[in-house]
Amino acid sequence: MTEGQVLDIMRDAIYQVVINSAPVLIISLIVGLVISIFQTVTSIQEQTITFVPKILCTFLAIVIFGSFIIKNLTGYMTDLWNNFSQFIK
Repeated sequence: MTEGQVLDIMRDAIYQVVINSAPVLIISLIVGLVISIFQTVTSIQEQTITFVPKILCTFLAIVIFGSFIIKNLTGYMTDLWNNFSQFIK
């Protein structure tokens, strides 16, 4: 296995992490921002008020984007296993 192959696998793995986590992280960021703006406007200083909506929206994002994430991960793993014979040379 050459250094180039290792770097390609690692690059693809990092790309998969970014692509698969982006929908959930973006939704969580948007919900947190909206709640922070709401807290600022209403002068509510409670720090724990953001947790429940963010958890619910994160769970909903996983439900919505779960098939996309699983499809990407299984495609990546299938590609790795299909090219496994090239890696052991």
